[in-house]
Amino acid sequence: MCLVLGVVICFCIQLSYIQGTGIGEVFKGYLPSSAVVEGEGVYLSCGILGATVMPHSLYLGSGMVQSRLRHFDRKAGNLCTTSATTTGDSDKAVYRPSLAAIHSCLTHSTVEVALSLFTFALFVNSAILIVSGASLSSDSSAGSADLFGIHNLLSRTLAPAAGTIFALALLLSGTSAGIVCTIAGQMLSEGALNWTVAPWLRRLITRSISITPSIIIAGAVGKDGLSAALNGTQVALSVALPFVSAPLIYFTCREKYMVVGGSQSREDNELQPAPERVQMKNHWVVAVFAVLVWLVIAVMNTALLVLVGMGKV
Repeated sequence: MCLVLGVVICFCIQLSYIQGTGIGEVFKGYLPSSAVVEGEGVYLSCGILGATVMPHSLYLGSGMVQSRLRHFDRKAGNLCTTSATTTGDSDKAVYRPSLAAIHSCLTHSTVEVALSLFTFALFVNSAILIVSGASLSSDSSAGSADLFGIHNLLSRTLAPAAGTIFALALLLSGTSAGIVCTIAGQMLSEGALNWTVAPWLRRLITRSISITPSIIIAGAVGKDGLSAALNGTQVALSVALPFVSAPLIYFTCREKYMVVGGSQSREDNELQPAPERVQMKNHWVVAVFAVLVWLVIAVMNTALLVLVGMGKV
């Protein structure tokens, strides 16, 4: 959270340097225009989408909710486990959250995701576009500038400190994204693969995997290749988003899977009555909206792949 706040503060300072740009011009930029489908508009749009809604953050969110459920039930005195026979001879305690814990954590997660997307993520992405549009659009060399060139342009057009603040914002955002990737990898390793390692070893492995390609690219093709790799990784995240989100939409819309209660439990050798079954699948309005958003993302990425194959991007 502190890293994200640091990025927000950096871009607030950047925005304070801008002069001569009206509010009407800024809000006009939110309206759809033909610029999205012209030139590299689709490529850049997919990059922004992938950087904002990172596919692995879906796994991270699911993992964080599990600990919140257990914490809620422990605090309320509702923590109970049932025994489930594993492939071995021993029994394994399985935690089943209470309905109150599910409702509480669902509300908390909904508010958290909405605030993070429509405040921090929206502000940071908007600030990037506003700063670049207001300060770099009149410079003919900005179109082909890499990260190092943008640093020099901001220092020259906005303020001497603007370039350094931009670099600091990139450092903070990159560190934050690396932490998200590390924790998401931990969730997948422990949950899907049932593989646990020491925290220091996990951080060493994940950091090495993330930084090694950057070092190789920087050494092989220089600064231009590093900037292209940054944009390419964001687009790759966008391309992966439909494949990751489709199962999520499917399972949360199915009554068969989104049900709480209805299974009997055995305590002290006595069969306990089954609790009332509660359906928690998506409302049809939410389901339709989710499918429409998924189709828009899928069409964007399909168009991008076609344009890349034709050599137009």
